[in-house]
Amino acid sequence: MKVTVIRRRALTLVLAVLVVLTGAAQAQATGYRYWSFWDRDGERWTYATQGPSLARPSDGDVQGFRFAVSEDSNDAARPRGAAEFAVICARTPARDGTKRVALVIDFGTAADAPSGEAPPARRTACARVSPEATTAEALAAVAKPLRYDTNALLCAISGYPAKGCGEPVVEGEQKKEASGASGGGPSLGLVAGIAVVVVLGAAGVWQVRRRRDG
Repeated sequence: MKVTVIRRRALTLVLAVLVVLTGAAQAQATGYRYWSFWDRDGERWTYATQGPSLARPSDGDVQGFRFAVSEDSNDAARPRGAAEFAVICARTPARDGTKRVALVIDFGTAADAPSGEAPPARRTACARVSPEATTAEALAAVAKPLRYDTNALLCAISGYPAKGCGEPVVEGEQKKEASGASGGGPSLGLVAGIAVVVVLGAAGVWQVRRRRDG
């Protein structure tokens, strides 16, 4: 009877450990560090359906860029702060043969920054460009230098970040970059080590009691 109880307890411990390990593995989701592109629709930001090199905004449009780590467009971080065309372009009067595009450039948070870099403060700008200009051309008019990769993916605005372009980032690594090597919770390796100790300890107790009962 005692042996059966011990076995059940050991099995319960093993199952608990597996749950912890599975949860830890799932928590380390992979995201991507990149500049997302947004359209302003009334009071809301909507993820742009075209890239900035293809989009051709109209006079009076508001568009935004946000640097962050996200898995896909569904969880992408939106540009922060107010985004009103009348405010952003208040000092840029209309002119014949041109259009004005209000841009919100959000460099993100320290948690999303690449290691060794600090995000600049969020800024807005009013780009006065030709009527046929794309968003990429409007951005280049007010936020140089821009950096693109070989696939025309926007990698940096105003030189930020200095390197990298859409690289994958594991959630645990992102937190470690933000808080330093000493911060954060236990690693998956540590949890696994604890699990082994717990399982071996339960097995040892069971063996000792088995010998006694034998």
